Amino acid sequence: MSRILLVDDDTELTELLSDYLSAEGLEVSIEHDGQAGRDAALSGQYDVVVLDSMMPVMNGLDALKAIRQQSNIPVIMLTAKGDDIDRIIGLEMGADDYVPKPCTPRELLARIYAILRRTENNQNKTPNSDTLFVSNVKLIPSKRQATKDDRSLELTSTEFNLLEVLMRHAGQVVSKDTLSQEALDRKLAKFDRSIDVHISSIRQKLGDASLIQTVRGLGYLFVRN
Repeated sequence: MSRILLVDDDTELTELLSDYLSAEGLEVSIEHDGQAGRDAALSGQYDVVVLDSMMPVMNGLDALKAIRQQSNIPVIMLTAKGDDIDRIIGLEMGADDYVPKPCTPRELLARIYAILRRTENNQNKTPNSDTLFVSNVKLIPSKRQATKDDRSLELTSTEFNLLEVLMRHAGQVVSKDTLSQEALDRKLAKFDRSIDVHISSIRQKLGDASLIQTVRGLGYLFVRN
């Protein structure tokens, strides 16, 4: 049974989401402030963290920053509807996905399942057969390991998935719709900039922005040297 950590100071919302997710076969734990949520997320007991952006004691963005310093556990941010700034900052700081509030339990469940499916698919891959090596970048999806010039890359779950899709299509343009479908397991919503923000973060971590080229109006291309 997959374990989900809900971190939100809205007790009514967390109870509603917990009841719904539990009925779908997920084991759910709840924390109501960012500091407690950070500590629980780093305990190694959970598969996915759902983290509200605005909370007492420690806000969600600060909690996310602290989590990312020690762990690559998948994190879904809950952000206020229309709050593009918090959404973009959250993605830049390492959130894997976001859901605007107020959200339906079904929408959140779909995002959680998408992350769990990606995790399970990578665990089922054979270590030796799925290694990718392009332009001095090496990926081993089954082990979630990535290196550039033998230097370890600390990628989030979503960043890893996006890089894997681009490398599997190295030398070809991959549309944002395809990247969203294959890496995030969901359709790209109108005005959704999450792919762009994740790609920007991947470029920074690679230390060579030229490896991933933007093809305006079409998508992204991983350069095969």
